[in-house]
Amino acid sequence: MLPSMRPIAAVITKSVQMVPIRGFASQKHKKMLGMAKGYMGRAKTCYSVALQRVQKALQYAYRDRRVRKREVRKDWITRLNAASRQHGVIYSKLIRGLDNSKIELNRKVLADLAVTEPLSFKAVVDTVKCQI
Repeated sequence: MLPSMRPIAAVITKSVQMVPIRGFASQKHKKMLGMAKGYMGRAKTCYSVALQRVQKALQYAYRDRRVRKREVRKDWITRLNAASRQHGVIYSKLIRGLDNSKIELNRKVLADLAVTEPLSFKAVVDTVKCQI
């Protein structure tokens, strides 16, 4: 028998061996690693690292939901200021005039009105001018 030739039975027995599949320690670990999907390095495979990264991501998400509301309100105020200055009234006087004339339109509605219905917004500004 040549040294390069091996018995076929040995090859077959070696290929039959299977690597054991490792499961999760708990459903909690599985959920956390699922939330860490898409992260880089050990943050997506190692539970303890994934736990820290996911908790930090949730903190950022909580904070940024409030920041987004702040930014949108700031945009409404900027639009209102620009639109009201076209009619000769600054933003602070517009808001004070709306308060005095008992017009209960919020900044979101006013900003939308200024962009989509400029004539209606002009009517509101004219009403406010009478109160100033």
